[in-house]
Amino acid sequence: MAAEGCMSDVSAAQTASGIRLPTLPGIGDLGALFKRGDIALAIGVLTILVVLILPLPPLLLDMALAVSIILSVLILMTALFIHAPLEFSSFPTVLLIATMLRLALNLASTRLILARGHEGTAAAGHVIEAFGNFVMSGNFVIGIIVFTILVIVNFVVITKGSGRIAEVAARFHLDAMPGKQMAIDAELSTGAIDEKEARKRRQKLEDEGGFFGAMDGASKFVRGDAIAGLLVVFINIIGGMIIGIVQQGMSFADAAQAYTVLTVGDGLVTQVPALIVSTAAGLLVAKAGVAGAADKAMMAQLSGYPKALGMSGAVMTVMALLPGIPMLPFLFLGGGAGALAYIIAKRSRAQAAMEATATAAAAAKSDVADEPVAAALKIDDLKIELGYALLPLVNSPEGGDRLTEQIKALRRSLAADMGFVMPAVRILDNVQLDANGYLIKIKEVDAGGGRIWPGQYMVMDPAGGQVNLPGTHTTEPTFGLPATWIDNALKEDAALKGYTVVDAATVLSTHLTELLKGNMAELLSYGEVQKLLKELPKEQAELVKDISPALITVSGIQRVLQILLSERVSIRDLSTILEGIADGLAFSRNPATLAEHVRGRLSRQICAQFTSAGGYLPLIALSAKWEQAFAESLVGQGDDRTLAMQPSKLTEFIQVVRERFEAAAREGEAPVLVTSAGIRPFVRGIVERFRAQTTVMSQSEIHPRARLKTVGTV
Repeated sequence: MAAEGCMSDVSAAQTASGIRLPTLPGIGDLGALFKRGDIALAIGVLTILVVLILPLPPLLLDMALAVSIILSVLILMTALFIHAPLEFSSFPTVLLIATMLRLALNLASTRLILARGHEGTAAAGHVIEAFGNFVMSGNFVIGIIVFTILVIVNFVVITKGSGRIAEVAARFHLDAMPGKQMAIDAELSTGAIDEKEARKRRQKLEDEGGFFGAMDGASKFVRGDAIAGLLVVFINIIGGMIIGIVQQGMSFADAAQAYTVLTVGDGLVTQVPALIVSTAAGLLVAKAGVAGAADKAMMAQLSGYPKALGMSGAVMTVMALLPGIPMLPFLFLGGGAGALAYIIAKRSRAQAAMEATATAAAAAKSDVADEPVAAALKIDDLKIELGYALLPLVNSPEGGDRLTEQIKALRRSLAADMGFVMPAVRILDNVQLDANGYLIKIKEVDAGGGRIWPGQYMVMDPAGGQVNLPGTHTTEPTFGLPATWIDNALKEDAALKGYTVVDAATVLSTHLTELLKGNMAELLSYGEVQKLLKELPKEQAELVKDISPALITVSGIQRVLQILLSERVSIRDLSTILEGIADGLAFSRNPATLAEHVRGRLSRQICAQFTSAGGYLPLIALSAKWEQAFAESLVGQGDDRTLAMQPSKLTEFIQVVRERFEAAAREGEAPVLVTSAGIRPFVRGIVERFRAQTTVMSQSEIHPRARLKTVGTV
């Protein structure tokens, strides 16, 4: 009761003073604490560091040595059973912890040996005593020799070899990484793999580089551990002999017997786990390039050549006949190897016969002679060929602007703007090109090219004049403007002067963008149209069934879409386009006429596409004079009408249009040319020959709510 009263007084005093004393965690709190892996690991590492400082009782030392042995065996078994080195990517960290544990136990056992070695061979625990007595067999010279051999095997053979393998693997992997990354980017650009798979492969490359680099450094832990083991043994024997003879008054023979047993036992109980972990490290780094578990890989490869096994059996049989050689073991091994070689060879022949039969059956079902021809006929829709100096654009070491990243962004942008995904771009090098040259091909036909310089910047004057900066003067490949390639040091000066500054990858991707927009109609294949129609919502799919193939074929729909794309009209709103086609089929089945009708349905979209930053649609109207001239020049009836205007009239029209649009451009406007619906296709056919980027709209395509601004008249 008095104690409870005291506790109440203390609690009251804490509450009154506002001070809260910390409370000790209970058993439940400690259990929750150890369930967290990070906390448990931190406590374990701290415990190892504490063992380096504080003495350890023999009982705890025995337990810790047992933990060290089972940990080393676990590491070895894991290294044997994994399928790929990256499955044990934490090995360098585990190796460091295991090495620190052995060194801490070495120090703890050394402290016990030197302090209590005169008491007998059990002074440092029963584990060390058992190892020493078992290996030495009553003779400390044998124990020292066995320990020395183990250290030599660990230090000279296993540790040195695994360290060399790790060093070479790290160097060669890092040297090969740019080529592997380029291969991944090329497969991604061609569409062989998706972005998720490419990201996974890049991450695997990075993980492999980091793993082998870490293994190169981690092998130094094992090397240092072996050296430390030798030094500890030397110190224990010399120091123990001095302490036993000088301080404890032991005879030389007694001191040698006691301290040698303890030292050799200590060395063995730490070097055996070190040898096991070193073997695991060697297996792990030597496994690079070998797929599957170690047992399956070794058996599959060693038994893959029965002739080698048969020759080995023959050599063993011959050796059994030599004078003085025990015949029984050699004959037994030779006969066993020969029998195994016969069984494996027989099994291999049977498997080869089965595979040949399966191949013949497959060949009978398919005409394999046509496969090479079909492969030769296949063409790439889009291809970029690069000179050897432009390869950094595909695989930039510093991870800067990369062509493949910009092409992926371009594909997403065009899909959002124009309504269909452009084909994958195949990127490859061409030694026949100029070192800084590139060539863009559409359906294996040259569409454009130019020369660019990676690491430099192209500078252009927005006014169209020549750039006044030192560098390589050239012509911008997309729009033909004067440009200059400058070094990186002049980039800020060019920006301050108001010049447009772009890098090499952007120049190429811009050129590709304009070529795609100009040839997008050719890239819309029949298969792509079918894919677009299949991806329609269920309600719109019913409309497709109503009109196709009864009223119009899929190829007819493809032709309408191609006509729209040729004038850079987005087909993303495919539902509205199909509704327009369904309406137009009531009076015509001509794709050109249907496309004109669909354009009226897309009036809101077309007006929004060409609306200026000021929120209005700038336009240049076709005068009544030219309206009448075009109308009178049309010959034929219905869908068979053609334009038959005099060449002199066409020349005059081209000159007037060019003057009006150049004047509008000087005023900062990008207008559209507006005509009547009946002559729009024919006006567009003339204008696209000298101003392909100029948009020609009919009056029926102007949305009622669009804000208009007339900037000129033709």
